[in-house]
Amino acid sequence: MDWDKLRIFHAVADAGSLTHAGDTLHLSQSAVSRQIRALEESLNTTLFHRHARGLILTEQGELLFDATKSMNRRLEAASARIRDSEEEVFGELRVTTTTGFGTLWLAPRLPKLYEKNPDLKIDLMLEERVLDLPMREADVAIRMKEPSQADLIRKRLMSVRMRLYASREYLAQHGEIHEIEQISNHRLICQSPNSIQVAAGATLIQHLLSYDITNMFTVNNYFGVLQGVVNHLGVGVLPDYLTEDTPDLVRVLPDLQSGEVPVFLAYPEELRQSKRIAVFRDFVQEEIFNHRRKIREAADS
Repeated sequence: MDWDKLRIFHAVADAGSLTHAGDTLHLSQSAVSRQIRALEESLNTTLFHRHARGLILTEQGELLFDATKSMNRRLEAASARIRDSEEEVFGELRVTTTTGFGTLWLAPRLPKLYEKNPDLKIDLMLEERVLDLPMREADVAIRMKEPSQADLIRKRLMSVRMRLYASREYLAQHGEIHEIEQISNHRLICQSPNSIQVAAGATLIQHLLSYDITNMFTVNNYFGVLQGVVNHLGVGVLPDYLTEDTPDLVRVLPDLQSGEVPVFLAYPEELRQSKRIAVFRDFVQEEIFNHRRKIREAADS
């Protein structure tokens, strides 16, 4: 099978348009169209349904596109390893983590990483779905549980607990909470029980709901929960890593918290020698060390 035709097919399938693929490949639309027709003839099948709004893959086209996507990821991984310099750090690093951790903890610290490595390009992918690192959906992941995929290097970074927080203004207006039974008199802000979240957080929410809470505000990520809390909407279930960067939060019912949630950094074995991975890993570990130190100092003061 002609590699050049496969490359052109992949670009067309990805763009959904001969014109857009031609722009990416620096080829004319007619040249791209000829290559696709030649590939279809060599395979004796139709790869695209053509209509006025663009191209749609046939079932056979979907099968071939899955194969070219896998090939493309492998080529990108090989290219990344070749480009990695022993002295310089540059190029793209695709990082995946949860929406809450990525927006509330990681992203505010990235300027320090860019300051030391201005040629590094971070592509931060925030989603609760666990991306497939061996299949190169991302280069490195920070997750709230130990990854189960094979052929991964993993490093436990820290532990997180879910706790109750409110703003000073909210508590001044609605009253302090000294006993858990009083929680029924307040609005609870938390992730929806139906949303993807760590089991420890879901367990804590279920425990709170057993106290006849009728007024709730639910969001599908911790960024939204935090916005509700800082805007004095109620008492929120939030991860404890927020306390350093959001000092105005007041912890409610200090004896109540979730079980430990382990935080892991993981990346494919094949990227063991990647300079970009090493720089990012060391940066995150240093930031977590500083984070812990500041929390200890605040507790001792």
